[in-house]
Amino acid sequence: MEGRRAVRELLAAGRRPVHEVWMAEDLDPSPLLDEIERLAGRRHARLQIVSRRRLEAEARTDAPQGVMARAGALVETELDDLCVARRGVEPFVVVFDGVTDPHNLGSLLRSAECAGVTGVVVPRHRAAHVTPTVTKVAAGAVEHLAMAVVPGVPNALLRMADAGVTTVGLDASADVSLFAFSRSAGGFDAPVALVIGAEGKGLATLTRRRCDVLVSIPQYGTIESLNVAAAGAVAFFELSRARSGSTSVPEDR
Repeated sequence: MEGRRAVRELLAAGRRPVHEVWMAEDLDPSPLLDEIERLAGRRHARLQIVSRRRLEAEARTDAPQGVMARAGALVETELDDLCVARRGVEPFVVVFDGVTDPHNLGSLLRSAECAGVTGVVVPRHRAAHVTPTVTKVAAGAVEHLAMAVVPGVPNALLRMADAGVTTVGLDASADVSLFAFSRSAGGFDAPVALVIGAEGKGLATLTRRRCDVLVSIPQYGTIESLNVAAAGAVAFFELSRARSGSTSVPEDR
């Protein structure tokens, strides 16, 4: 785990053991560094002050920000557990169908956590997984999101459908507007899963067929499509708004 915010969230969440925290010796004082040091003591994680050269030699990202930590592995969540309400909150799940760029995955995870997503589904093969780069870009979101790793997305969608989860595929070619769909869905008081496709290719053919509905984000410029991380963020917050019952809805042109 590398990066100040990511390490801070790792220590604060307390979901997995933290063995040690490294800080570069030449860092300027900051409240965030003080908080990391305090949380490391609370979690009984060994704090080491090391040279920047040593820290960067051990780092797996280009900019660890002078802070890194060694921790136990993330605990995977069973897919069925993502499909049930927790503490009165119905599932709001995001399914990644072949996102391969770790920076995109990290950005998507950060946006998902900020939008109130309750869990994510990642395919085991041909997709990015949680790496030091992903955790750093996600700024600690991985510590707060339940995550299931599945053999294949199409079968996972079938299981989710059996559990009463409505699956919504984000597809640039879909005729149904995301905003129009969220208005007609009555506030999403039922379990919902948003399916995000791969960079460039979008949703796989079988994944597209397994979705209950396909929606697109209306666009008015000349560029063909949004980056997957940007499109995902728009969709996360629109569905989150619909689930909250807000009446503030962007109007389609």
